[in-house]
Amino acid sequence: MLRRFIDWWRGPEPAPRTPEAPTRQAGAIPYRVTDKGVSVLLVTSRRTGRWVFPKGGLMSGRTPWESAAQEALEEAGVEGEVEDVALGAYPSVRIRGDRREDLEVSLYLLRVTRQLDRWPERGQRRRRWMTLPEAAARLGDPGLVNLLNRAAERLEDMTPTKPAKGRRKVKAASGR
Repeated sequence: MLRRFIDWWRGPEPAPRTPEAPTRQAGAIPYRVTDKGVSVLLVTSRRTGRWVFPKGGLMSGRTPWESAAQEALEEAGVEGEVEDVALGAYPSVRIRGDRREDLEVSLYLLRVTRQLDRWPERGQRRRRWMTLPEAAARLGDPGLVNLLNRAAERLEDMTPTKPAKGRRKVKAASGR
């Protein structure tokens, strides 16, 4: 009898939670190869000021790697040749007010061929070229560090005259 009372008092069992699929995003790992070696370009996030790679939502009518190249233009002010195969993906979270949204961000290598003095989010972010060890120390997310290490493995044998396979030249829309 006590069990029936407790069950009545608690009410019906809640429906089992089904996890929603994470929202997909695309980002770029902008890099350059100089006589001093490989360096990558990081930007600060708008909300927290943490060092990250440029990333954002997938854009209608564009492939994920084209979206990544566009984000690199908007957030970091760089253009270049983007690979059409993702280096990998990492989980992230976006918090808006009291709402939490799970993200899955695929990153694409982008060999920078042009750096702009003016770009859309120039007043909202900082950008900085860093060596691979410096970037690893600045990135707070372990998923980003893991992908940076994967990028380092891919780029360590690269020279300015030896391009990686699978790279496509993509011109992002600069809005001019």
